[in-house]
Amino acid sequence: MAKKKTFFNELKSYSIITVGLFVMALGWTAFLIPNEILGGGVSGIATLIFWSTGLPVGVSVLTINAVLIIFALRILGTGFGVKTIYSIAVLSGFFALLQYYIKEPFVTDKFMASVVGAALAGSSMGIIFTQGGSTGGTDIVAMIINKYRNISPGKIILLLDVFIISSSIIIFRSITPLVYGFVVMAVVSYSIDLIITGNKQSVQLFIFSKKADVIADRIGNETGRGVTFIKGVGWYTKSENDILMIIVKRMEYPEVFRIVKQEDPDAFVSLSSVMGVYGQGFDVMR
Repeated sequence: MAKKKTFFNELKSYSIITVGLFVMALGWTAFLIPNEILGGGVSGIATLIFWSTGLPVGVSVLTINAVLIIFALRILGTGFGVKTIYSIAVLSGFFALLQYYIKEPFVTDKFMASVVGAALAGSSMGIIFTQGGSTGGTDIVAMIINKYRNISPGKIILLLDVFIISSSIIIFRSITPLVYGFVVMAVVSYSIDLIITGNKQSVQLFIFSKKADVIADRIGNETGRGVTFIKGVGWYTKSENDILMIIVKRMEYPEVFRIVKQEDPDAFVSLSSVMGVYGQGFDVMR
């Protein structure tokens, strides 16, 4: 049963990665490339090569990544991700397939195309990352440099993307594609963060109420979340107060508000976002 469960989990993971790769290739081939809008990464380099020589993007993506993987295997070791190699091969195939069939952009307005294309590309990358995959490219370069220099991978990838997008001015001799390129970079970055952290965001609530015990029981029974009682003293009144401390997923806090409002409309509630929550019911410490 354990092996069967592991197999289906891996199958599900690879299926999600495959869908993400298709969406990423669609964002580039249907919105960015035909509108002459450049993004970062190896896909950006491959697009520059396509505009300069006519060589299909899929071929360049596969070739560049193959060279980078060889270096990565020699420098970083054989533990380099199988999912990354799978992603590179499938992404190259999707680029070749979609670029063959898509001859006209889905949207002709360049600003709209840059936003939609970048949102598709960034969201798909976020999906791939959540499944333990990677599209390779500048990620590999960043890992190699980081091994020998104390520079964060994020900073390396940012600098590489800025350099790649800035290179478009050599081809078009215009600053307009450069501006759209930086719009793409910003939207891609935001979309990746939104997908990766959006479903993991949690909030912390402090509830001050005279009916704290009733509220705590209902929260535990109706949401399944734990509640911590804290004894406090009001400095002005010098009277003891019961304080409830609860941590829930962001999508769950309206349910807590509903319970509090029903039991004690006069309750005082403090809500704040938390950076990370680890333990039962939340993320696993790695």
